[in-house]
Amino acid sequence: MRILCLGGGPAGLYFAVLMKLQNPANQITVVERNRPFDTFGWGVVLSDQTLGNLQVADPVSAQLIGDAFNHWDDIEVFFKGRSVRSGGHGFCGIGRKRLLNILQDRCIELGVDLVFETDVQDDQAIAAKYQADLVIASDGLNSRIRNRYADTFKPDIDLRACRFVWLGTHKTFDAFTFAFEQTEHGWFAAHAYKFDDNTSTFIVETPEAVWKAHGLDQMSQEEGIAFCEQLFAKYLDGNALMNNATHVRGSAIWIRFPRVVCERWVHHETINGKPVPIVLMGDAAHTAHFSIGSGTKLALEDAIELSRCVAQHPAADDALQAYEAVRSVEVLKIQNAARNSTEWFENVDRYSGLDAEQFFYSLLTRSQRISHENLRVRDASWLQGYEQWLARSGDKPAPPPMLLPLKVRGLTLKNRIVVSPMATYSAVDGLPQDFHLVHLGARALGGAAMVFAEMTAPCPEGRITPGCPGLWNEAQMLAWKRIVDFAHRSGEGVAMGMQLGHSGPKGSTQLGWEAPDEPLPAGNWPLLAASAVAYGPTNAVPAAMTRDDMDRIKAQFVASTRYAAQASFDWLELHCAHGYLLSSFITPLTNLRTDDYGGSLENRCRYPLEVFAAMRAVWPAHLPMSVRISAHDWAPGGNTADDAVAIARLFKAAGCDLIDVSSGQTTRAAKPVYGRMYQTPFADRIRNEVGIQTIAVGAISEVDHVNSIIAAGRADLCAIARPHLADPAWTLHEAAKLQSRAVSWPKPYLSGRDQMYRELSKQKQA
Repeated sequence: MRILCLGGGPAGLYFAVLMKLQNPANQITVVERNRPFDTFGWGVVLSDQTLGNLQVADPVSAQLIGDAFNHWDDIEVFFKGRSVRSGGHGFCGIGRKRLLNILQDRCIELGVDLVFETDVQDDQAIAAKYQADLVIASDGLNSRIRNRYADTFKPDIDLRACRFVWLGTHKTFDAFTFAFEQTEHGWFAAHAYKFDDNTSTFIVETPEAVWKAHGLDQMSQEEGIAFCEQLFAKYLDGNALMNNATHVRGSAIWIRFPRVVCERWVHHETINGKPVPIVLMGDAAHTAHFSIGSGTKLALEDAIELSRCVAQHPAADDALQAYEAVRSVEVLKIQNAARNSTEWFENVDRYSGLDAEQFFYSLLTRSQRISHENLRVRDASWLQGYEQWLARSGDKPAPPPMLLPLKVRGLTLKNRIVVSPMATYSAVDGLPQDFHLVHLGARALGGAAMVFAEMTAPCPEGRITPGCPGLWNEAQMLAWKRIVDFAHRSGEGVAMGMQLGHSGPKGSTQLGWEAPDEPLPAGNWPLLAASAVAYGPTNAVPAAMTRDDMDRIKAQFVASTRYAAQASFDWLELHCAHGYLLSSFITPLTNLRTDDYGGSLENRCRYPLEVFAAMRAVWPAHLPMSVRISAHDWAPGGNTADDAVAIARLFKAAGCDLIDVSSGQTTRAAKPVYGRMYQTPFADRIRNEVGIQTIAVGAISEVDHVNSIIAAGRADLCAIARPHLADPAWTLHEAAKLQSRAVSWPKPYLSGRDQMYRELSKQKQA
């Protein structure tokens, strides 16, 4: 095979090495525009895991790279005059120049043809010259090849919010060091790590607004570097900051990180009368922010995967399809983590109110790929100390974060786990049945701090389906009270929550196990909404609410609130999410009104706030009240995370105690970006920017998720849904897995508890 690699960075060089090892008869040429020793980075970072992958792929170059690495385990953070440090993180740093030289030497040793100082303007012409059967587009971040075939690759390039400059220094750091300095205009962060015996990388990053406020956009290179030296002088011990990007003029050394995502990675072009695949690799295909150190890792692992696919699939097209399918999924996981990390550093000010201990924990877990128990594996002593700090337990053993109590108004929740409101479609004419007693009662015995009833309607027309419960008459109140009283008697301090909501344009639909969100075959009732906008093509068009409608439904919510208090519920939540009635006012996708209840966000929130205020006025003052919102519509023209912050501020001003942060379901056009804990960043942002407690929901399925969220201060409670459907005692069982006794079991179940702890302890020791 004749292989042409356009770009002599880690991706192109390493792929050339691997393909020569796979078949020495392969004729491979790597074309690079720079000279052999030119490079404009400083050090790169790889994890121990990546080194293991290199060892399997090519032990010879892995040994050379490993010998040149500087290894360290510690991360140290300097913040607000404090430093916090932990170990066990397993990083390796190597100079970018040294890495490239090792790969260049290995290529030469294996017979790869290296062509330097050749700036390729036309990939087809050079592919024709070398009679290439396969072209690797490893031409970097600003890939000409990706741009030329953009119709195929469909790149999405997002310039991020911070400016950063990549510098070096002879101060050698003995840990991966993050230093944060606040100025009159905002925060600067330094990322520093040693990569050879006398040199460290020193990256300085700050939001663009802060960068401009200091006039760095008008400074020369020398002035900008001097500014950084002065700002971070206490960490440099008199050493200068060095710049090797002398080919760049003025403030252009400060760049914004471009996040690159490509829909496709393979393009076919006819060259010399034959189809030639052109394949993206490395930064040409994708980028991951330097704060998780994965750009070089991704490039090397691209090369490993493509060479593996070529070996496994004799047909070239099959190999390329497999490469794209496997790597696009793996890279997306890294890019999602990198996005979380990027946003954390873009919003240091959001976390500046945290103490240094929690700030450090938040930084360590910012990508959501490093979890609480993973930190225990890395540095158990440090994590134990942090848990004690978080629990304010002194030297005494602390419970895991999920089992810490939380006081809200006059109510103290025994831990941080909430059973989410989950529709069961089992009511009759709005009346809860024995099913609800058993269903909610079982979960009240299961260890969670609070169990929510499913969304309950204030009137018959406010139900989602005929099987949904209501709270518009005394019989319903008494049925609910029977359930709440049982929970209070038997649930070891469990609190019971009522969520009130009106279905609006999503009402009069079939049961969840029939055709969810689709209209009833018969017996439909009229619908109301902010505007005459149907939820979907088959749903009825709702009537736009009049002032009389608003007053009537508000009064119904107030009446239901009074019933909820009579039923002895401990907590009340107003449902303003998921496209239901009040949500239909908040999102611009369904609110087309031209009166005082439409237009601006403040106007769109006006009616939901009126309803909330009326309910809060009659709900007991010592009991909490929360609001569930859709923090993102996941659809063009809809609400975004910025709007969610504004919505939360409005409800906080109205007396709301917590924001229950969900997203989506406001339109059938929504396209959420799913992933584990995918909605938690919204809860995090609202909590730490607005200064209101939050409930995190969505794809939180493991105790590790909960502990990480609570310990980092991303939310104050975690609402768990589907896991509680499968296991009513989810909280008790997850605490048992941790061997924590800081949770109360119902007395009739104590013998089962003891056996479970013994068995789990044996499994852990085996």
